[in-house]
Parts: sequence; structure tokens; C-alpha cells
Amino acid sequence: MGYDIDRFVGYVNEGLLCSICRDVLEDPLQAPCEHAFCTACIHGWLVHHSNCPEDRQMIDVSLLRPLYRYMKNDLNRLQLHCKNREHGCEMVCSLESIDRHERECEYSQIPCSNAGCTVQIERRNLDGHLAVCEYRSRECPNGCGYTILTAEDTQHNCVAELRTELELLRSEMICRVEEAKHEMESRLDSQRRHMVQKESILQNEIEELKSQMSRMMSDVRSLMAAERQHRQELEQAELEKREL
Repeated sequence: MGYDIDRFVGYVNEGLLCSICRDVLEDPLQAPCEHAFCTACIHGWLVHHSNCPEDRQMIDVSLLRPLYRYMKNDLNRLQLHCKNREHGCEMVCSLESIDRHERECEYSQIPCSNAGCTVQIERRNLDGHLAVCEYRSRECPNGCGYTILTAEDTQHNCVAELRTELELLRSEMICRVEEAKHEMESRLDSQRRHMVQKESILQNEIEELKSQMSRMMSDVRSLMAAERQHRQELEQAELEKREL
């Protein structure tokens, strides 16, 4: 169904009216014969018919196309009253922006957000209603922290509620302690593995240093032995020189 033509300010071109409901086009589609319809109207028509309701030419859903751009622009520029006019809203805006306004309109009827409440109230009065709604949630006046939702809840046992709350807090604390414990154990295991790995690396480096030192000592001994041999040869050469 289209927009009620009585909501519009000023003259509305005949070409912007739905050929079926005769109201201003809503979500329009156009047939090959250039007659325009509201999407809901033409889909409903084609369930029982296979022709255009204006000139009886054969049409099919697959042949329907969006409205021409210039017609769409003319449609969007039309000025109309908010649907909540009868409730006091005086807003007049373009068809293009009317949906956005009506979603936020202070005069729109909206349901109470409290579970169980069936009251429909204007958005601007919602806060006042929530403050006195019989389905609103509120805490026990005795200070136990219990949330009162219904009249029967006012007869609750504060001591029992406090015990329940204490048990919940104790369970939550135990869970948190266990989580902290597991986290610390995980960190310690990770650090322990890291230290073992570092120890293994250091041990390998120490063994490598020992091996290098052993090779160096062996080289030193070889050099010392070579030096003694060289000295002995020099002494022998000296003796032979004296004898000569």
C-alpha cells in the first residue's frame, strides 16, 4: 500500500500515484507500459492476474523495473506530514527522509521495555512510564541487593538471598583463585622449560670451550716439544762446531 495522499502538502502529480491503490507510490516499480505501482500492490495483483491493471497489457514480475530516476527524484522531494500528526507531531519533511524521522519521532507509540508490560506509550513519555511501571525492576529496600520484579518478590527472605549471594561470591572467588593458580603454574612451567633450555645451551658452550682448551693445550705441548728438539739440535750443532 502507498502513502495516504492526504498526508502530503500541495499538489501531487498523477504520475506519482499507484495505479492500484491510488495513493502516493511506496517502494515503486514500473511496468514496460510505464505504469507505476507500489511493490506490495503489484505483487498482490499479479498473484491473480497477468496483465497491467491500467491498460491490460500482459506483464510478468520479471519485467518490472525500478522507477525512472527523474520520477524517483520528484517522488523523494514531495513534502508530507509525519504519521504521528494526530498525536501532536507537527513535522513536515521530504518523502526521502520521512522514514528516518518516524523511527525517531518523539510521538511514536513504542512498547514498554520491561518484560511482561504490554503498555504502548509515546517515546517522549517512556522515561516517565518506566519510573512508575509495575513491571520495573528495583532493589530490595532492606539493602540485601535482591531485584524485585513483581509484587510477590517483596515477600522474599533477605537472609536467604544474602546467603545465596554469599555462595555465589564464594564460588566466583574460588574460580578466580583456581584460574590465577593455573596461570601461575603455566608461567612457572614456561620459565622452567626456558631455564632448562638455557642450561642445556650453556652446558654445550662449556663443553665446546673445554674441547677448544684441550686442543690448545695439545698445541702448546707440541710447540714446547718442537722447541726442545730445536734447542737440542742447536746444542749438537754447537758441539760439532767446537770439535771442528
